[in-house]
Amino acid sequence: MPGRATPDGVSDATVEALGALSEALETVERARGHLYTFHQLTGEADLALGDAVEKLRAAGHDDVADRVAADLVGRNVVGGRWTFQLVEDYDDGYWSTFRAHERRARDELAGGVRHLYEARMKQDRRSSGRAGHEAGPVAPA
Repeated sequence: MPGRATPDGVSDATVEALGALSEALETVERARGHLYTFHQLTGEADLALGDAVEKLRAAGHDDVADRVAADLVGRNVVGGRWTFQLVEDYDDGYWSTFRAHERRARDELAGGVRHLYEARMKQDRRSSGRAGHEAGPVAPA
């Protein structure tokens, strides 16, 4: 298979197992992206809340503005933490550990080659010889 041959001695079962591990990591990567989205949206909401408090004050509703400002603006989202702290904990703990285990398994079992399962799938599904179905990148003419 051009560009992504399965290393010698790597069984079909190992390729399938590493593919499943890679797929699980990809799901964790998606979850991480959603966590960053949560982080950014929560921050945007807090800034918008600050604007709302100013508008409440400008409209003469100081009591409501004071209550909202004191209880919500800058509030922790989870037990003593803002979202950046959740992101940091996720990155430094679960995400980093997951990535390290996936890489170590790939290094030990397949010489570090990534996406062997997908490379086999590409080879099986492409129409050899047709434009847009090349085995690898095509150099510009």
